[in-house]
Amino acid sequence: MQEKRYSGMTEHELRQEISKLQEQARKAEQMGMVNEFAVLERKVLMAKSYLINPNSFSPGEIYEIEGDPGQYFRIDYMNGVFAWGYRLKGDGKEEALPISLLKVLK
Repeated sequence: MQEKRYSGMTEHELRQEISKLQEQARKAEQMGMVNEFAVLERKVLMAKSYLINPNSFSPGEIYEIEGDPGQYFRIDYMNGVFAWGYRLKGDGKEEALPISLLKVLK
């Protein structure tokens, strides 16, 4: 059976996939499977990105990085569900973050 891409899933299918992945990640964590847990957590972040409208993010804006308090990211451009830009106080290298990792500053 060939798996569907996240981009081809409905909102309902994405939410089901996220629940399934979170359950698998919980089990992997309990069993001490650190690498498996990390991979599943990344998949959850990617699936969550497809539930967010990329148009709600703007190049030139600064966002806080979810799960990394005090770290901020400036978007240069968007490509699908990825925001490309730079971490403030970072090493100056361009990187891409899934939009599910970005929090709007209040």
